[in-house]
Amino acid sequence: MINSILSAVTKIFGSKSERDLKTITPYVGLINQEFAKLQSLSDDELRNKTAQFKQRIAEYLSDIDTELDSLKAQTEVVDLDIHEKDTFFKQMDKLKKQRDEELEKVLMEILPEAFAVVKETARRLTENKQLVVQASTFDKELTAYTRLKKPVRIEGEKAIWSNSWEAAGNTVVWNMVHYDVQLIGGVVLHQGKISEMATGEGKTLVSTLPAYLNALAGQGVHIVTVNDYLARRDCEWNAPLFEFHGLRVDCIDYHQPNSPDRRRAYLADITYGTNNEFGFDYLRDNMSRDVSELVQRKHHFAMVDEVDSVLIDDARTPLIISGPIPKGDDQQFHILKPRIERVVNAQKAFVNTALPKLKN
Repeated sequence: MINSILSAVTKIFGSKSERDLKTITPYVGLINQEFAKLQSLSDDELRNKTAQFKQRIAEYLSDIDTELDSLKAQTEVVDLDIHEKDTFFKQMDKLKKQRDEELEKVLMEILPEAFAVVKETARRLTENKQLVVQASTFDKELTAYTRLKKPVRIEGEKAIWSNSWEAAGNTVVWNMVHYDVQLIGGVVLHQGKISEMATGEGKTLVSTLPAYLNALAGQGVHIVTVNDYLARRDCEWNAPLFEFHGLRVDCIDYHQPNSPDRRRAYLADITYGTNNEFGFDYLRDNMSRDVSELVQRKHHFAMVDEVDSVLIDDARTPLIISGPIPKGDDQQFHILKPRIERVVNAQKAFVNTALPKLKN
């Protein structure tokens, strides 16, 4: 009886996914309209779009940022009463939340144009063996990159970007352009929802869209994978698409924990890594005694590949940090137990609340 009622309601109102698609589909048309406009631009003009987006975001948030700077300056006044300082900090916290909300609004405004820029870049790399632009300082820095040869070389005042490069020990020739279904997946991910895609529908390519858009905010994007091979492969595969636009890309799995290189990896515009390494770094940061020991910065936007595996299957085992401490294992467990319990409780809460939604 209940199933019959649910079936009838679904026929009348549509399923949740069908209703979501109705709100997302118009974005596909807007993205493709902007995509058509970009095809007449030069390679340099296409690259300049990134700087223009960043400027639009900065102007949109300028009033809030000015107010935040003013409050911060007031908290640094010598001999300021502690109660006044506390008031200022509370005002700053409120403004920061407001800033995050306003940032989401401006990113949604920019979304069609930003997604179109990524799609157009993918098209040009697919149809051309190389893209020639005015060499920037960042282009020159990439030519000196030692870990992996970047697909850019400098000739005089020009930077020449090749459409082939090394990824996971293999030569990659870029030949992918975003289809409409991938544009839909990109919008879904940007909205903080789960995008389920079949094998071969290009999940890795989908991730490039919200990664680029959210990287424009300058607060970092984390892309979480299930193992270090995928983290390194996806980083090496997609990095040139972002680096062509002046965005820094790194992978935390390249670097040792608590090292300067890992801190720099977290300061990149887009940071790849495994769920274990992100989790361990988070827990280690919670155990740090000084701000200078932190490796992660404020969390802004993250995408999780194989979300069911990372947040449900692997979540059965809590993250535990082991390491020598002065008072032995008992003291170590005493210190870590509250943090471990918080992780386990968070995982249980996710399974209890999110799993039924995933099944629906």
